[in-house]
Amino acid sequence: MGTITTKDGVEIFYKDWGSKNAQPIVFHHGWPLSSDDWDAQMLYFIDKGYRVIAHDRRGHGRSSQVGDGHDMDHYAADAAAVTEHLDLRNAIHIGHSTGGGEATRYVARHGQPQGRVAKLVLIGAVPPIMVKTAANAGGLPLEVFDGFRAQLAANRSQFYLDVASGPFYSYNRPGAKPSQGIIQNWWRQGMMGGAKAQYDSIKAFSETDFTEDLKIITVPTLVMHGNDDQVVPVADSALLSVKLLKNGTLKVYEKFPHGMCTTHAEVVNPDLLAFIKG
Repeated sequence: MGTITTKDGVEIFYKDWGSKNAQPIVFHHGWPLSSDDWDAQMLYFIDKGYRVIAHDRRGHGRSSQVGDGHDMDHYAADAAAVTEHLDLRNAIHIGHSTGGGEATRYVARHGQPQGRVAKLVLIGAVPPIMVKTAANAGGLPLEVFDGFRAQLAANRSQFYLDVASGPFYSYNRPGAKPSQGIIQNWWRQGMMGGAKAQYDSIKAFSETDFTEDLKIITVPTLVMHGNDDQVVPVADSALLSVKLLKNGTLKVYEKFPHGMCTTHAEVVNPDLLAFIKG
């Protein structure tokens, strides 16, 4: 584990486990979490002989709680700073939710032009764009994200408990069996980060348009999504993203929730391995 300092003075925390000679897999976490959200994947892949890397986004987890730079351009540049510091090559980049947006912009603007990326995986990811616009009539109304901001500002701790115990893992579905450990771990990660960063990040993940990024990505890309994703609806994201990608493959999972990397790691991990090896 270590830290780097970006060009604008932000300290970014990262984990780097495994042999430095092994193929690297870089994980990009979702909102408002940290690199800890990838525990189930990082332990799995280090056991398979890979080098696994994950960082805490600026303002999140153990990285600096700075007041600015909470947008996708900075997020992608921060990810690039980590990959360049570690000189990662032939890397697999895996992004979940907001991290899928970060990974998309990183690959399009930094990793692919530098020849550092082998493949990309987007899981429950926010591209191409979440918010409803004239060009994206099927998106979610801005009022939805205004509601997120209002709840965060009013009582961030309760809001995060509500998200984790409800829609994030589909624990609000009939017959669901919520895991208190998973709920508390989600809350713990969220509360580690800074409120300002997480507030601003709502705009970043909901309003950023990744259409042009997706169009210029040529590396093989796997788009994974649960069809019971209540946070990032599959019809507004994965189904559209795969059409924009030059070399994209879509895999939709029946009744899987947004947080499927945690709740269904026993299915997700082997599928990731098959794509990486394929």
